[in-house]
Amino acid sequence: MHKQVNQLKMGTILSYVSIGVQNLIAMIYTPVMLRLLGQNEYGLYQLGNSTVAYLSLLSFGFGSSYVRFFYQYKVNNEEEEIRKLNSIFLLVFCTLAAVCIVIGSGMIVSADLLFKNGLSGAEIEEIRWLMVVLVITTALTFPNIIFDCYITAHEKYIFQRLLLIAVNVLNPCLALPLLLLGCGSMSLVLANLVLSLLRVGFNIIYCIKKLNMKFQFKGMELHVLKSVGTFSFYIFLNEVVNQINWNVGKFILGVVQNTGVVAIFSVGSQFNQYFLNMSSAVSNVFIPRVNKMVAEKQSDHSLSELFTKIGRIQYIILAGVLAGYLIYGKFFIRKWAGEGYDVAYYVGAIIMIPTLVPLIQNIGIEIQRAKNKHKFRSIAYFIIAILNLIITIPLSQKFGAIGSATGTAVATCVGNIVLMNWYYQKKIHLDIPAFFQSMLKPTAALGVACVEGIIVKLIFGVESWLAFFTQGVLFLVVYFICLYCFGFHREEREQVEQIKRRIFRR
Repeated sequence: MHKQVNQLKMGTILSYVSIGVQNLIAMIYTPVMLRLLGQNEYGLYQLGNSTVAYLSLLSFGFGSSYVRFFYQYKVNNEEEEIRKLNSIFLLVFCTLAAVCIVIGSGMIVSADLLFKNGLSGAEIEEIRWLMVVLVITTALTFPNIIFDCYITAHEKYIFQRLLLIAVNVLNPCLALPLLLLGCGSMSLVLANLVLSLLRVGFNIIYCIKKLNMKFQFKGMELHVLKSVGTFSFYIFLNEVVNQINWNVGKFILGVVQNTGVVAIFSVGSQFNQYFLNMSSAVSNVFIPRVNKMVAEKQSDHSLSELFTKIGRIQYIILAGVLAGYLIYGKFFIRKWAGEGYDVAYYVGAIIMIPTLVPLIQNIGIEIQRAKNKHKFRSIAYFIIAILNLIITIPLSQKFGAIGSATGTAVATCVGNIVLMNWYYQKKIHLDIPAFFQSMLKPTAALGVACVEGIIVKLIFGVESWLAFFTQGVLFLVVYFICLYCFGFHREEREQVEQIKRRIFRR
């Protein structure tokens, strides 16, 4: 039991470390890539990635189902059924890997039809070869899912997180030498392929040798797939929605514009990905508590209080990050990405501003699932994602990267903000007016900090890294002082005092 607690604690800590390492490497590595590849080549790489990414939908959400069915057998000590379950999932994912290669081959052959309006002949030929490697890499991920899920089912988080951190660190170490040798975007996809092979290999060895994973193909009960499919369907819809919302912009721009515009959109949308990562780092810690509260049949009022408490924490962090981006982001992107990426600042802003609301409410997703009321969200988001696709095409044709970002922003406002808050209030019985009312004081604190930041920027300007960091630190100090004086609740202020006392005591 003590070892399991250590796994949970270390797994949580390493999750934060992994997110930090991933974001830090991306912040350092991306500008190097942009300068070594150039705008068009980087756009070509992002376009190939976003196109092939749709093949990952072939998993149909089965991976999320494995752990649930594993525990159904584990509780009853049905080891033979677990071996059969392993065999069924392995066969399913190997079959899906083969399907992935077949469909991917069709996409590769059809590259000239897909991108004839946006790419030159040489670029189409190059993206074909990129897609070949990317399809093979994607196909490898399918059989790996069963081994990754088996490790998760045994709650061996330390191994999982350390392997993920190692992959993130090794990626630029493998790709940079190839980039310097002039291999172009092919170096990036080859590095991903090598690391995927290593990850699959280590997972298989760990499962077989350390966790004693076994398979039994004789007497497999394939009817289990029906139950798996029913459970997985709404998870699959969520994956479709995520692919449409976060990847469709690049694909459409590749079809109707050119690789340069894809590169600009990719840089701007990358900041939104950092935004998403920061939000999940806070909410994921509270997932077990939500499920426990629902299982204990605690009141909707208690769930609303938790929903608001977590939302305030996320809002205080994310709103500060967003405000900092809006004030200082243009300088940062110009220095970080280089010349020719000014539009990326507006892309990031257009996507991030409406995304703030669903991100500070993402613990509500876990409340829905714990109450088994997540079907509405999956279906509604799927319809909104189709709306996103429909409006993004003409907007991308007319306004390029800005148009694509606007399509995503409109869909986010309609689905994630208006529709979901209605659903939270009426069907999940969360107190949404109280939720937004609790954000007023932190918003006032942020408003004062923003006024300070804008005034100082107008007087002194931001023309150097020293000015950027100095003004950024001053903005954060003013924001924290305002939060402490009138933005925090009494309990939050007491927690700050406790942390301060611990620091001084040490």
